Amino acid sequence: MQATATVLVYSDDANTREQVRLAVGRRPAADLPPVEYVECATLPAVLEQLELGGIDLCVLDGEANPAGGMGVCRQIKDEVFRCPPVLVLIGRPQDAWLATWSRADAAVTHPVDPVALSDTLAILLRRRVAPVTTVATL
Repeated sequence: MQATATVLVYSDDANTREQVRLAVGRRPAADLPPVEYVECATLPAVLEQLELGGIDLCVLDGEANPAGGMGVCRQIKDEVFRCPPVLVLIGRPQDAWLATWSRADAAVTHPVDPVALSDTLAILLRRRVAPVTTVATL
């Protein structure tokens, strides 16, 4: 298993980014590595971080302004080779269809429910951060 999982959190609102960090904490599940966060407040910062690589999962605020998380999700799914899984924070349950349109891997409603966010984030990270199995040689 890798030493840490890197989660990019995008929102123009610092309070939303903080809510995500506090809800998930350092480790969303016991079987996953500790989480390190990369915070971005603008679309260019998101694109720059994804270009650098090393991002295991993105959490995008669907209500961010001027570039909403669902539009950002659709863009990175189209433009980023081997795009990491994306979890979108949506304003209301009825917006789930927009999250589907954006090609998000999952959606959680905002305000953040710590249990729902941690559980969903853990599911997505398990798909990305597979445990490494070693084969003993004799």
